[in-house]
Amino acid sequence: MKHFTSVKDIPDLKKAVETALEIKKNRFDYKHFGKNKTMVLIFFNPSLRTRLSTQKAAMNLGMNTMVMNVSEDGWQLESELGVVMDSDKPEHLKEAIPVIGKYCDVIGVRSFARFQNKEDDYAEKILNQFIDYAGVPVVSMEGATRHPLQSYADLVTIEEFKTKERPKVVLTWAPHPRALPQAVANSFVEWMRETDYELVVTHPEGYELAPEFMGDVKVEYDQKKAFENADFIYAKNWASYTNYGQILSKDFGWTVNEEKMALTSNGKFMHCLPVRRNVVVSDDVLDSSSSIVVEQAANREITAQAVLKMILEETS
Repeated sequence: MKHFTSVKDIPDLKKAVETALEIKKNRFDYKHFGKNKTMVLIFFNPSLRTRLSTQKAAMNLGMNTMVMNVSEDGWQLESELGVVMDSDKPEHLKEAIPVIGKYCDVIGVRSFARFQNKEDDYAEKILNQFIDYAGVPVVSMEGATRHPLQSYADLVTIEEFKTKERPKVVLTWAPHPRALPQAVANSFVEWMRETDYELVVTHPEGYELAPEFMGDVKVEYDQKKAFENADFIYAKNWASYTNYGQILSKDFGWTVNEEKMALTSNGKFMHCLPVRRNVVVSDDVLDSSSSIVVEQAANREITAQAVLKMILEETS
């Protein structure tokens, strides 16, 4: 695996799950893979779990790590091609990226959707510039349209907690005071489509995801109907794709609560975190035994390590 930006980069999904679960048994068995190797983690946007889990995963493999928050630690970087650089950005990604690549063996990049231009966001302009110019493998730590490290952890978590071979998995939109990217939702649907799970997506009208991610996945606009007999409920907010970046609803009737969880088949509650309590989900659900959000977050370290192991195996 040269780069990791989506599920399409995983050659064998079943084997990838097995690799992650094997690493989880003893995450320090593979330190030889990263000896004398360095990973640089570049953050255009803030992070808690992604930063810590990816840095820890690299360290578990014996790698050195360097972290850079672009907005705080360096020059403002220009990303547009063909511009006249006479404003506040003194350096272009076209020079910065290959220089970073000279200092490391793997680059992790986190760059959210900007909601200024749908075409630019969905073209993954910043992430793809890293792939084009770095000269070393690139790992997406969340792009404008996908969050593959999160989705890999989501899949492993479901595999650990499922009680039947083909669970019913529901992705539900939830309210939020801010406009959030579609990346987590897009990515989750894309990964779930590669399984044989029963996947249902539920959201208010106007929140349809991009067709290239949804494919033929069923949309159920009645949230309570979607929850019936579900084994896993994954709650996430996202802004409108059609009316790009807009908040069309803040309806708290979509908040996940005990009443809705009672419709499930002893369903487990999932969320990528951070989560707004009593907005996205009620306290009584988040603090209950049905919530597996902490276990889900813990698996971020494991799946990041699996990704890095696969990359180092191929590039060593």
